[in-house]
Amino acid sequence: MEAYTSFARVYDTFMDNIPYKEWSNYIIDILKEYGIDKGLVLDLGCGTGSLTEILAKSGFDMIGIDNSEEMLEIAMEKKIKSGLDILYLLQDMREFELYGTVRAIVSICDSINYIMEEEELLDVFKLVNNYLDPKGIFVFDLNTKYKYEHLLGERVIAEKREECSFIWDNYYYEEECVNEYDLTLYIKEEGDLYRKYEESHYQKAYELEKVKSLLEKAGMEFIAAYNAFTKEEPKADSERIYVIAREKGK
Repeated sequence: MEAYTSFARVYDTFMDNIPYKEWSNYIIDILKEYGIDKGLVLDLGCGTGSLTEILAKSGFDMIGIDNSEEMLEIAMEKKIKSGLDILYLLQDMREFELYGTVRAIVSICDSINYIMEEEELLDVFKLVNNYLDPKGIFVFDLNTKYKYEHLLGERVIAEKREECSFIWDNYYYEEECVNEYDLTLYIKEEGDLYRKYEESHYQKAYELEKVKSLLEKAGMEFIAAYNAFTKEEPKADSERIYVIAREKGK
């Protein structure tokens, strides 16, 4: 089943607990630390554009890339409402193309975890390096192996809202380091009618040392890894980490 189709319609409803503003401030602080406070920035795996909008309002010239047409339709609706000058592109991050280079690339909400093969992740990193300005910065987050093993794997999460409900079954395959999300949605259509939809999502856990190795193999310079939303090194029980890398030459 294709991911982020029917789920796109209710994605923002179920993600309303995500503090996008705080996440954006964290990313902006990192970018400013490396001298980037304006200019062209790419949001890779932008989804419905929540972060893209905030970064655009903060003064960055934004491009958003996602491979879900349904998610980008919602992002475009937000763009029309806000009047922000954001370019959205329907592309797969494993083979994205830009017309030129950008000062920075960001990728959050575990978009990188959706890359299932090391060779494909290497391809993503090579493209990032290719489309960054000289010494441009790449900031991305990752769900950790600890999170999949101890917090998500073999767990059922359910939530009921007035307009929609979901049941989210998790299965973690330890040998492959893959977490499978089987998502069942009930979305209100007309009157009291709820229609059922099903999607399956897959995410892969990557050890930080492997990420470092792939970044370097792609020609990038690894700069730092942080326990999410801090400037501290990742811990054994970190649930999400942020990685910062820099363009090092084409």
